[in-house]
Amino acid sequence: MTDKKIIPMNDDIEIPARRPLTLRDVSEASGVSEMTVSRVLRNRGDVSDATRDKVLKAAKTLGYVPNKIAGALASSRVNLVAVIIPSLSNMVFPEVMTGISEILDETPLQPVVGVTNYLPEKEEEVLFEMLSWRPSGVIIAGLEHTEAATAMLKASGVPVVEIMDTDGEPIDSMVGISHRRAGREMARAIVKAGYQNIGFLGTKMPLDHRARKRFEGFTEALAKEGIEIVDQEFYSGGSALAKGRELTSTILKRSPDIDFLYFSNDMIGAGGLLHCLDEGIEVPGRIGLAGFNGVELLDGLPVKLATMDAERREIGRSAARIIAEQVDGTNPKGGQRIELTPTLQIGQTLRRR
Repeated sequence: MTDKKIIPMNDDIEIPARRPLTLRDVSEASGVSEMTVSRVLRNRGDVSDATRDKVLKAAKTLGYVPNKIAGALASSRVNLVAVIIPSLSNMVFPEVMTGISEILDETPLQPVVGVTNYLPEKEEEVLFEMLSWRPSGVIIAGLEHTEAATAMLKASGVPVVEIMDTDGEPIDSMVGISHRRAGREMARAIVKAGYQNIGFLGTKMPLDHRARKRFEGFTEALAKEGIEIVDQEFYSGGSALAKGRELTSTILKRSPDIDFLYFSNDMIGAGGLLHCLDEGIEVPGRIGLAGFNGVELLDGLPVKLATMDAERREIGRSAARIIAEQVDGTNPKGGQRIELTPTLQIGQTLRRR
């Protein structure tokens, strides 16, 4: 009794009954050797266009998926790039992922995502699991990691790109912006516009290192102008519109003389703007507002929030390009440092002078 039942699917190719497919199945269906099939599916070696089309047609019709584990046993690597980010609910990181995908889509590499929820111990767990699959590279958000995570990254033997931040020393390569510089530039713009009584609203800083660095740069630049933060309000949790409304209401009741509010991100800034509009508070005359990230979602608000574009998509693109070029040997040297320049967007909530 045979274990192979042939089910005709079209005029050219017959499909084996349900069982794991092999290179031999594709070889028999396409009429070329298994070695040639392997070269086509791995995009390696010189193969004629006609043969390539024949193999790809057979593989697609059969529904053949290469065994990456078997390939990894032979090469010690799989064509995966581990992308480790703190959040998917934050509007920032989907745009970073878009940039990564734009570059990797042109290569054999495939991104796989792990989420840490800004927790160092979670980052360790995610990194351990991802490195156990022997990826071809790692893209990881931030420069601050636990000793164990740092040791794993250094010992991984693959390209590592830390993204979003350049205020520190990378393990290998880094791509991002200086958040301290971004905070300083926003402070200068606010002071130049004539605001003096400035409040800050944002996430709790111990786990969000980039928000902390922006706050440090912001307060440093204000201090040089002889200005101190009048009041501040911190919270833990997602970057939500509702939270922005709540925080803005709380701080303005407590410190009614505030004439400018700087938010650690655009989403709570948008909540603050909606609160002011609902309460009839004139913006930017009575009070000015600014966020951070340049989130496109806010383009639909009745008033455009002042913000700073953090070049998220280009960060993703540049990081993926570093990985791809190291993997294919185009630029095998690591240690690249790319600092992008955030762009201040005045919007309609910051006075122009």
